[in-house]
Amino acid sequence: MSGFGFALVAMPLVVQLLGIHVAAPLIAGLGLILTCINTVRWRKALDSGEIRRLGLWMLFGIPVGILGVAYLDEALLKTGLGVLLVGYALFALFRPEKLPVISRRWAYLAGLLAGMFGGAYNTPGPPLILYGNLRRWSHERFRAVLQSVFAFSSALVVAGHLMARHFTPEVLNWLWPTSIAVLAGVALGAVTDHYLSPQHVRTWITVVTLILGITLFF
Repeated sequence: MSGFGFALVAMPLVVQLLGIHVAAPLIAGLGLILTCINTVRWRKALDSGEIRRLGLWMLFGIPVGILGVAYLDEALLKTGLGVLLVGYALFALFRPEKLPVISRRWAYLAGLLAGMFGGAYNTPGPPLILYGNLRRWSHERFRAVLQSVFAFSSALVVAGHLMARHFTPEVLNWLWPTSIAVLAGVALGAVTDHYLSPQHVRTWITVVTLILGITLFF
């Protein structure tokens, strides 16, 4: 419905249920399915320039995030994810009404941070959402650019997890039934998309993200 929010909501829940070493590759695989579908849905509003700038620096950030999952303590990663989600949610809920308009050059930093967060937590969204808001993207461009960049990020993250052999039999056993659930969610979201305010959807996703981020500290 909103063009983002899948990993922000799913990742902390699945981390609590299955642990981060299962959640990271699993959500990456599911995210790739979702973002590819949505990129096709919203392809008319794509901005190739923004996509190239963001995607280039994500290439450098994603390996750093994947290595973090492999070598850092799980409790530390959970805490880091909690800090990221709570910080993003608080900004999104209480951001000042008048934000500055930034130049395209900030895409490089946004892409690098998004790559790192995407590789570690499958949550490249917060830096990209902040960048899109400060660039004053329209709602259509916002969804289209985010989904295409998320698809690119998910493909790279999935490839990284494959090379690191993180797609264990346990991950694969969870992948096929959860894929069906994601496809059902896409269909339901596409139907309800026309009847809900995008701003209301974003607000509810942000509130849920804040709650889930807080739970990771405990």
